Amino acid sequence: MLVLYLTQKMEVIDQESHPIRFNANIVSYMLWLIKQVILSNISVVKHIWLGNKSISPVLTTIDTRQCSDINKVIYANSITLTPGTVAIDLIDDQITVHALHKADIDTLKAGEMDRRVRELEN
Repeated sequence: MLVLYLTQKMEVIDQESHPIRFNANIVSYMLWLIKQVILSNISVVKHIWLGNKSISPVLTTIDTRQCSDINKVIYANSITLTPGTVAIDLIDDQITVHALHKADIDTLKAGEMDRRVRELEN
């Protein structure tokens, strides 16, 4: 506690070394992301058991509304952490995503994950 107080007073920790300010939303986001990872795992296992006919790979770009570069990276990494989807490329405000099923892309385009990551900046 004393160290945190002193570093704030001395301004040792600047915006460059810690570009994101963690707030109460980080806990709820992490819990939500864990839930999504579990649900995605179940979905991927289901598609594996059903065989190749249930898998329809899709490669597309989705738009992101993130303001900072760090949030864009958090969003792309969250996509990759979720089984069945992989963020392949991040250019400006577009992320190229590969998914095992079109429904996964539709879920990303709905914007729930994008909105939750954007709330981390507040």
